[in-house]
Amino acid sequence: QVQLVESGGGLVQAGGSLRLSCAASGLTFSSYAMAWFRQAPGKEREFVAAITWRFGSTVYADSVKGRFTFSRDNAKNTVYLQMNSLSPEDTAVYYCAASKGYSRSVTGYDYWGQGTQVTVSS
Repeated sequence: QVQLVESGGGLVQAGGSLRLSCAASGLTFSSYAMAWFRQAPGKEREFVAAITWRFGSTVYADSVKGRFTFSRDNAKNTVYLQMNSLSPEDTAVYYCAASKGYSRSVTGYDYWGQGTQVTVSS
């Protein structure tokens, strides 16, 4: 049974930082591309960042490029999203996802975590 468990969300002031973690189990972690999506109230779930399984290459949405850093530790079956220079527009529930192939689409991912809330106050 595949499980993705996010942690690290919370309340932070604008300009602050948070680091999200996603621990995976029940899959061959090093063979999966991983991604972060987010969903704000009343909006569709949107792509934030992805990391490939083979070379650890990263891709970011334009809205977070230069502020967020996605990394993975295959030895710990965990990925991390370091979020800096946060703004109220980053407020959302952040979801971790896993797929055999890289994608920017929600439909491209097979497994999802339960989400962690990130709230940025102005």
